[in-house]
Amino acid sequence: MLLQVRLHSHRLPRKALLPLQGLAVLTHVLRALKQIRAQVHALLTDSRSVGALAPLAEPEGFLVFVGPEEDVLARYARAAEQYEVQRIIRATGDNPLVSARAAEALLDLHVREGYDLSHYLDNPLGTGVEVVESKALLEAHARARDPFEREHITTYLYRNAEAFRIGEIPCPQVWAFAQARLTLDTDEDYALLQEVFADLYAGRPIEIEEVVGWLKRHTLRATS
Repeated sequence: MLLQVRLHSHRLPRKALLPLQGLAVLTHVLRALKQIRAQVHALLTDSRSVGALAPLAEPEGFLVFVGPEEDVLARYARAAEQYEVQRIIRATGDNPLVSARAAEALLDLHVREGYDLSHYLDNPLGTGVEVVESKALLEAHARARDPFEREHITTYLYRNAEAFRIGEIPCPQVWAFAQARLTLDTDEDYALLQEVFADLYAGRPIEIEEVVGWLKRHTLRATS
């Protein structure tokens, strides 16, 4: 379980440290993801961010790995080699509603079907993860030259889909709400997340079914 986080994003700097119901966004992410059964739980960051992030990650049981700031693909490749992992569940620190339940279900499908890379379709943006085989990720690291492919670690694999087995799997209907955006990139995103957490947070990670139910109720209310 490898989680990428940095504090110097262009759109909403230090967003991982913004508060939601008394905890940092990142703390919500960590507490959700540590529910996933994994050989390693590690936060992958850069030298400018580690001082602020390590004190949040380590008490939650996450190792901290420091790599390149912009070349995120290299950061992942080096971490995969250091921790000697066969496959990676990849998550990002701007998704406080990420679902461990959905991640584990995806992992089971990924392994059963023999995918190199997989993700769910139709779940709200910000609730999902990707699962990628370390062998495929290391191949991308060796071959990718486009800076966009270096910053967005699975882009090379999607762009060369004929060479990899990629699973794009419709999620269970109870998790489906494709039009929803629950990631954190803008002030508007933050306002929505504050509303969700004010209504649903009860001291534990919010389950994806709860989130989707909330979204459906609010959509019906807005259109009635």
